[in-house]
Amino acid sequence: MRKALLLIASFAALALLGGCASSLTGDTYSRAEARAVQTVRMGTIEALRPVQIEGTKTPIGAGAGAVIGGIGGSTVGGGRGSAVMAVIGAVAGGLLGAAAEEGLTRTQGVEITVREDDGSMRAYVQAVEPNQIFRVGERVRIMTVDGTSRVSH
Repeated sequence: MRKALLLIASFAALALLGGCASSLTGDTYSRAEARAVQTVRMGTIEALRPVQIEGTKTPIGAGAGAVIGGIGGSTVGGGRGSAVMAVIGAVAGGLLGAAAEEGLTRTQGVEITVREDDGSMRAYVQAVEPNQIFRVGERVRIMTVDGTSRVSH
């Protein structure tokens, strides 16, 4: 019974973590951005640098880990020992769940340094997209809406 409950809680935690991932690519728009007017600037790529975009850090990963750890810990020992192990399992599970969420949602990104046509030099970071490869010297568009910018061909 306890193993089945632990298995169900594990699958629920994985499902929640999968829902935390958001797209940081240049081709993805939020619902709020979809119909908003964008400012478009043009420029030339001066430099490209690979970067890591950290994963999400929400209470969901820690909470799911704490639940799973608490349930798992409570199966060890009996009486007071079981209660103590449940607390230790919940704390350890919470820490591991938070680390797992951040690791699972971490993304490979690219820092794109652009010399814009007005002479200014700006850097933009976005997730790497397999269908959109940038090259130094390439002309690009920079679209900005509500303070969020993206680089596109």
